[in-house]
Amino acid sequence: MSDVNTPLVTPKKRKWSWVDWAVQFRWILVITVVLPISKAFDIWAEWGDWWSARKSEKQRQEEHDKHVDEVVKRLKSRDPAKDGLVCTARKPWIAVGMRNVDYKRVRHFEVDLSPFRQILEIDEENMVARVEPLVTMGQITRMTVPRNLALAVVAELDDLTVGGLINGYGIEGSSHIYGLFADTVVWYEIILADGRLVKVTRDNEYQDLFYAIPWSQGTLGFLVAAGIKLIKIKEYMRVTYMPARGTVRDIGQAYLDSFIPSDGDQDNPEKVPDFVEGMVYNEHEGVMMIGRYASKEEAHQKGNVINNQRFWFKKWFYQHAQTALKRGEFVEYIPTRDYYHRHTRCLYWEGKLILPFGDQAWFRYLFGWMMPPKVSFLKATQGDAIRNYYHERHIIQDMLIPAYKVPEALEFSHREFELYPLWLCPHRLFKAPVKTMISPEPGFEYAGRPGDTPYAQMFTDVGIYYTPNAVFRGEEFDGIAAVKKLEQWLIDNNAYQAQYAVTELNEADFWRMFDASLYNKCRAKYKAVGTFMSVYYKSKKGKKTEKEVREEESKTVENAYADVEKPMTD
Repeated sequence: MSDVNTPLVTPKKRKWSWVDWAVQFRWILVITVVLPISKAFDIWAEWGDWWSARKSEKQRQEEHDKHVDEVVKRLKSRDPAKDGLVCTARKPWIAVGMRNVDYKRVRHFEVDLSPFRQILEIDEENMVARVEPLVTMGQITRMTVPRNLALAVVAELDDLTVGGLINGYGIEGSSHIYGLFADTVVWYEIILADGRLVKVTRDNEYQDLFYAIPWSQGTLGFLVAAGIKLIKIKEYMRVTYMPARGTVRDIGQAYLDSFIPSDGDQDNPEKVPDFVEGMVYNEHEGVMMIGRYASKEEAHQKGNVINNQRFWFKKWFYQHAQTALKRGEFVEYIPTRDYYHRHTRCLYWEGKLILPFGDQAWFRYLFGWMMPPKVSFLKATQGDAIRNYYHERHIIQDMLIPAYKVPEALEFSHREFELYPLWLCPHRLFKAPVKTMISPEPGFEYAGRPGDTPYAQMFTDVGIYYTPNAVFRGEEFDGIAAVKKLEQWLIDNNAYQAQYAVTELNEADFWRMFDASLYNKCRAKYKAVGTFMSVYYKSKKGKKTEKEVREEESKTVENAYADVEKPMTD
């Protein structure tokens, strides 16, 4: 691994190719094909959600039971000797993440989970939503927010699904209180490799599986429903925009100061806001935002500014927040559902690359109602050449790092990527009865660092989503080498990479970043080995060779892992 102090970007100019032109003028295809199809799909999906909501809970449950039976029968019909490893029938381009899902380009046994997209129950007495895995964030906020309810963690983009956020990774501005999306799950309903349907909780006989499911990417069984924590909310979010200037370390410290009380009273709701977010616009400027739920009566008091962010002609949210650098600190009230999905219309700031003029007033007023283009349709229309171009010259990564290392991480990002804006979002990483795939740093509870509590360490997601400035300048940029360097930095700093992203790690280094002990025990105990592919097999870049497929299929529970019955310990 190269020296982390050696910059990867050089002033050497690179030659343009036809792919550069194809990317530059891709907006023509986006406007004429992708946007209309995306809007039509949204209308169809919303109609389906409306129809589902009209059904009785009994009817939705009967349909759910029928679909579960179909999955069980399909799974039991598999012939391990010839049918290949089990995975969902979902097409590779449909996933919102940027991995190419290359494991589906070789022999595999498909199970259709597409019917599992209903909200089965909103239990206001126990404050739990029981939902199927393909329920989206947009779908569930349409049902819950009018009742002044919401999931404790609502990921920003409308199309993100419950299953993806549980099995993979999900975060929101409330995660500094509630943790990652999977931390808000009360129970899972899972179909295991042998066809059994089990309910998994943190304190029943499947306790080990409860802690192994997050980050497992569906490689322990099929998630068919989950109970997720609900919270009471109010109609508006009171958002305070606070500009920050200085070095990148100064900006990082301003971000930490925005939500970490100086006296360490991290559990005091009077001192800690409901939502936190930071955006770094360049190496000298950023804007920190904190939000608190507010009633309709408060929002409509004389003198208060209301920003109905949902309107298609509104300035994109990240650009609206950037105005604080000129205006100074200001406060406004945003309807709560608008706030939850504030980054959807412009896909954070990726929309600027997809449609260079998409942020212009004329486009927003005339065509903004069709935004955003669906990531899945963008992937379906890009082809291998453009896909590889983005892989080499575009970065989409999330660095999950201990909060006290944010200033250092911003310096690293500037040195290696020189890419802006950057997204900052804090989240708690809770202690668990066992060491899970991701865990707090050993001994964090004794270090007394700002933001930490005895039961959780404060982490931060540094979101790196854009094209590096070197590429805009026409210089050489090695995206593969940059990601390798990023991953090594994460390993060296007890940090993690979101698994939806492209990884350059070999298997040994992958398991240096993530802890495989509980995951491997559950893979063996619940007979997933030889049926469901492993996490690394799914994450590994590139089409699998026939040899790799045979090796993965030939694994057996008996020789895969040892000590599977060892009890859980602290």
